[in-house]
Amino acid sequence: MPFIKEIEKYKSLSIVGLEKNTGKTECLNYVLSRLSGSTKQIALTSIGVDGENTDAVTQTHKPEIEVYEGMIFVTSELHYQKKKGVAEVLDVSTQSTSLGRLVTAKAKSSDKVMISGPANNAAIRDLISQMNRFNVDITLVDGALSRKSLGSPAVTDAMILATGAALSANIPQLVYKTNYTYDLISMKAVDEETKERLLPIQKGIWAIDDEENLIDLGIESVLLIEKAKDKLFKKGNRIFVNGAITDKFLNFLKVQKQIKDIEIIIRDFTRVFATPETYYAFIKRGGQIKVLQKTKLIAVCINPVSPDGYCLNSDELKQAMEDKLKLPVYNVRELV
Repeated sequence: MPFIKEIEKYKSLSIVGLEKNTGKTECLNYVLSRLSGSTKQIALTSIGVDGENTDAVTQTHKPEIEVYEGMIFVTSELHYQKKKGVAEVLDVSTQSTSLGRLVTAKAKSSDKVMISGPANNAAIRDLISQMNRFNVDITLVDGALSRKSLGSPAVTDAMILATGAALSANIPQLVYKTNYTYDLISMKAVDEETKERLLPIQKGIWAIDDEENLIDLGIESVLLIEKAKDKLFKKGNRIFVNGAITDKFLNFLKVQKQIKDIEIIIRDFTRVFATPETYYAFIKRGGQIKVLQKTKLIAVCINPVSPDGYCLNSDELKQAMEDKLKLPVYNVRELV
């Protein structure tokens, strides 16, 4: 498939579900099966936990993740001990996760595994760079779009999005919601120098003045903006927000008289927790949002079946998605 060739152009790729049961793991398994014949060295890890038989939240069946002989995988000690196949341990991390230290291993047989990896962006970035030690060409990350997760799929060079009937049983609505995520992923990145200066900042709201100075505005989060409105633009209209962007915050910004000069900088697209209507209204008024970390969306996988058994027309959904997104769209079940 063309998008498998596209994957081989990148050092890292995350596969992310827009909702539970949209076929993310099935998409990941398809990609792994196609890459198993590649000459490139493949590594696999996860943001948090994945690969369980049954989803811990919804109690629905989850497909396990299959690694192939020769692939490298990184998982917690707890899940490494539960593996079914044979593997050679290459490294055990000094840092521990909630499920123990991270084990880097090379599969000596093809079998199912449970994958649980680093829980935050810095650790995922470090892990991807450490894969150079093992001559890894492509690191695949089982991603997550979650308010609970401190890890973001935007740390990888490229991304595949899994969407489907679990998100909406109405095709136009499903396309609209998926397109909103696509628009967020497509937000422009700041220049490299600004990125390097802002990345280490872990909390608060900061201004960048006309001389490019970084100024801590003393506002901990956008949730406290009500009490700090007068502080926000004292040092200029370029603002770095370390946390989430909400409806309330964007609604406040869009009524400012200098809206067309306002540039909000956020860590990555997963920090936008505003509804599509609020986000588009802010952009339409002339507001700008830029990101420190940007990823490239290379394909969309669709699952036309919802967990409650409702089934959309796969061809119709695929066509509607492709018309709107101008991206390759696949139902991996039809490719197997």
